[in-house]
Amino acid sequence: MISAGVPYRIYGGLRFFERAEIKNALAYMRLCENRHDDASFERVVNTPTRGIGDRSVEAVRQHARAHNLSLWDAAIAIANGGEFAARASNALIAFLRLIDELEAGSKDIELHEQVDHVIKHSGLIEHHQKEKGEKAQSRLENLEELITAARQFDYDESEMEVELAPLQAFLAHAVLESGEGQGEADEDCVQLMTLHTAKGLEFPLVFLCGMEEGLFPHKMSMGEENRLEEERRLCYVGITRARQHLYMTYAETRRLYGSETYQPVSRFIAEIPDELVEEIRPKASYSYVAKAVPKSAFKAPVEDAPTGLNLGQRVSHGKFGEGVVLGYEGQGNGARVQINFKGAGSKWLVVAYAKLEPV
Repeated sequence: MISAGVPYRIYGGLRFFERAEIKNALAYMRLCENRHDDASFERVVNTPTRGIGDRSVEAVRQHARAHNLSLWDAAIAIANGGEFAARASNALIAFLRLIDELEAGSKDIELHEQVDHVIKHSGLIEHHQKEKGEKAQSRLENLEELITAARQFDYDESEMEVELAPLQAFLAHAVLESGEGQGEADEDCVQLMTLHTAKGLEFPLVFLCGMEEGLFPHKMSMGEENRLEEERRLCYVGITRARQHLYMTYAETRRLYGSETYQPVSRFIAEIPDELVEEIRPKASYSYVAKAVPKSAFKAPVEDAPTGLNLGQRVSHGKFGEGVVLGYEGQGNGARVQINFKGAGSKWLVVAYAKLEPV
């Protein structure tokens, strides 16, 4: 929605750049870019907790006001001036060094690598891992998605009034998108919501997006029957929110949390009676194969099969290693093969992008 300029509102939730974990990560990046950003300093000086308490932060504030300094310069002065006890002083010095190290480690690399470096070395990942639970998992996934947002960020210097480094431009973009500039209450805009918050609501047109194994049902639910059944009920909730039209979409390849994924279509689509489904696929034919299917169910490929691969053939993939071809489907650029890899298990891959090599 952001990249397409489509107004949207998140029903019962926060916009992506408004989330606390995203604001924290961006604050670290802003402090790396500008040590005198007092708001960012205050936000992360003790996030994650590092022994810099409220009294210490207030002392830094008072010193900054008294000497007309930024919080960063005031922290340096206090840390070196012996005003704090050794423990508090060492904690403050460690924070100052961390920011310097984050900046040094982010030089001369791609934007998404800079964002990845800051997130993974700031301590935010370990901080949320300690929280545990679904909310903590969601925060971790959002941080990973911030890396994807940086990778997909389209930076055009010609559109900028002043010349900015890629990270500066990305941070400026985040500022614009963190406010309520889009989707006012009286504006016609796309309503985004989770399936849980959609309960009790109805719309003329509904899109259920991300209908892929591993996303919906989620990978954490696929191995437990009770959790899988709960997600099946949620899918039913989503379907019945639509009064007139329902679109269920999936991606053959998705950049998720910073890496490419190739997941088969959700089993929940395959469970809908065929007579109720109208397939929209302009470039390739497709048959749903969401459940375990025996080898005998696949037709032997003809000589000019679009995959160029045979059942039982051994192939090698750059990420997943060696595997055996179990099946194929589709035509043209949308042709896919199912391969059982030694270490990664069964995967559906789009042949046009998988770069498979016969072994």
